Amino acid sequence: MTVTILPPHADRFRLHPVASRLAPMFCFALLTVSCALASFALACATPFAAFAVVAAAMLPMRPALLVVTGAWLVNQTIGFGVLHYPIDGSTIAWGFVIGAAALLSTAAASTVLRLLPQGRTPLMLAIALVAAYAAYELALLAATPFLGGEGAFTAAIVTRIGLTSAVWLAGLVAACEIVRLVDPFGRAMRNA
Repeated sequence: MTVTILPPHADRFRLHPVASRLAPMFCFALLTVSCALASFALACATPFAAFAVVAAAMLPMRPALLVVTGAWLVNQTIGFGVLHYPIDGSTIAWGFVIGAAALLSTAAASTVLRLLPQGRTPLMLAIALVAAYAAYELALLAATPFLGGEGAFTAAIVTRIGLTSAVWLAGLVAACEIVRLVDPFGRAMRNA
């Protein structure tokens, strides 16, 4: 028996853990819970590029952008409300830059997935992650002349965060696959 990420009726979306009509809510729940866990575990190194790829692989661009915005809001709420990020102009500005970078990352992932062939989904998701992560890091780097923080862009730090994003992407895809295989919402609902 071969396990595949795509169901037999695959359309342009790469991940199908639930019926299409449930996908936005499932994706929102998956990414907000994941973001909460990542925010506590990683604080400022939340893997938004991985979140962007999952959202882009499951949803059209507009809902994907909304879901990633929700994840970013969870991250910022935890950061300022629980982890006690300093409430100053620079920290708040960096929060907005991270949000913009996450949205740019989502747009990049969505565009790449739309342009790539449907076969070999794991490879296509990896390519989308590279594009999403590059867009994310470049957006953050573009803000450093105004907000500082150039020291966070060493090869070691960028590589570590990139690898963390890859691990999170693998975990999120695995979670989607488990939900698809367990089929908690029933086969009849999947085709609805």
